[in-house]
Amino acid sequence: MRIVVDAMGGDHAPREIVKGAALAAAEYDIHVILVGDQTLIYQELKKLKDYPKEKISVIHAEEAITMDDLPSVAVRRKRKSSIHEGLKLVKKGEGRAFFSAGNTGAVMACAKLILRPLEGVDRPAIGAVLPNAKGHSVILDIGANVDCKPLHYLQFAIMGSAYAKFVFDKENPTVGLLSIGEEDLKGNESTKNAFNILKESPIINFIGNVEGKELYKGKSDVIVCDGFAGNIALKVSESAAWYIGKLLKEELTKNFIRKIGAFLLKPAFKALKKRADYTEYGGAPLLGVNGVCIIGHGSSNANAVKNGIRVAYELAEKRINLYIERNIQDSLKRLKVDKVESFWNNIKDKFKKITSE
Repeated sequence: MRIVVDAMGGDHAPREIVKGAALAAAEYDIHVILVGDQTLIYQELKKLKDYPKEKISVIHAEEAITMDDLPSVAVRRKRKSSIHEGLKLVKKGEGRAFFSAGNTGAVMACAKLILRPLEGVDRPAIGAVLPNAKGHSVILDIGANVDCKPLHYLQFAIMGSAYAKFVFDKENPTVGLLSIGEEDLKGNESTKNAFNILKESPIINFIGNVEGKELYKGKSDVIVCDGFAGNIALKVSESAAWYIGKLLKEELTKNFIRKIGAFLLKPAFKALKKRADYTEYGGAPLLGVNGVCIIGHGSSNANAVKNGIRVAYELAEKRINLYIERNIQDSLKRLKVDKVESFWNNIKDKFKKITSE
């Protein structure tokens, strides 16, 4: 399987991207296509002593989209960027999936333009895997769609359920709506309207509202929200994890006795770090586009890149997009509707009846 990688995306590109691609090529049954400035890429490849050269190829891209580029500008003016060229390879079928640790907004904008959304999907969404007390959950959207209509939450729930089924092996994933209280009437106008639609849907296993304090308790396999709330929840979690780690380090190194205790607990700390380390999860899937697209953290190191490529490989192998489309079609049959457009209209009619009562 061929996986396309944006070699110029990320704070540590192309060094860490190339190293991660080499690790992935050595560990998995894939061929990695590195897209970017071929001179810089080959310079990094020469620094690697041992990697499967036959499983890595390079395609030159004249331009690179930086983290500071506005997505709308980058899409129009940098049409020969590594992101553009990489996604075009997936569109042509020359690669099965795409990974980038570059500008998130630009990756999403280019993916929507080049790969196009799946039928029935208005707003592709970015999902993130959260570790919790019962395993893992996926939260979406985490930044792609700041303002959402109630119907978009349903689309997120369908896509998130598909992801949870494939990645977490959940036969009937539970879906929760991120809100400020468990009661049906809690939340703003958008979430309250979304609650009514999610409750009425026969497609998903909706369990109601989920509060922020329950994100890591494992109450729900899938958590849906708009990109504004999702991004804040994710960034606050990252900040809290960093702060707790800082406090632990300070307290455990205050005196000699504590240092001895810290030394004895070192294996436990390593295991804890591994469970919470974002590099082990690789990247966030952009769900809802006609192709597998994984977006890595901007500060991704080689391990994160390797795991991001692994996630891209797994989702491509399991054909998650076919499942999303099939899930929508199955729901249409149950509702005795022939087309996706009619399905959404049917839900809209239900929503109007609910709000008018």
